Amino acid sequence: MQAIDIWHEIVASKNTARLGEIISDDCVFHSPVVHTPQVGKPRTLMYLTSAMSVFNDTFRYDKEVVTKDHAVLEFTCTVDGIEINGVDIMTFAPDGRICEFKVMVRPLKGMQMLHAHMAKMLESIAGGKH
Repeated sequence: MQAIDIWHEIVASKNTARLGEIISDDCVFHSPVVHTPQVGKPRTLMYLTSAMSVFNDTFRYDKEVVTKDHAVLEFTCTVDGIEINGVDIMTFAPDGRICEFKVMVRPLKGMQMLHAHMAKMLESIAGGKH
């Protein structure tokens, strides 16, 4: 099973137990709310797990483009009455795991709200080390 298939299972089930299987040890995570890249599997897992906790049952992928090396998945969801639209951009390492994960979000009001929720979630997970 490919990483993208496992990713879709994780998102659908909201169970992050298999997340570590598809993230490379040196994965770089680009957050829409943190200006510096987050390097390494532990940091990437922390951000992705937090994001899955913030998003709710309205999260869905609307469009998807997948190649051997990359995937671009457009999503929408509503959080606190704000409709968020964004994309997850994944790069796959030669071993098939995700080695780069970039999230882009719009509109500004949605990104600001997402930032507030993510900050609270990361604070509880990492003791503020984000």
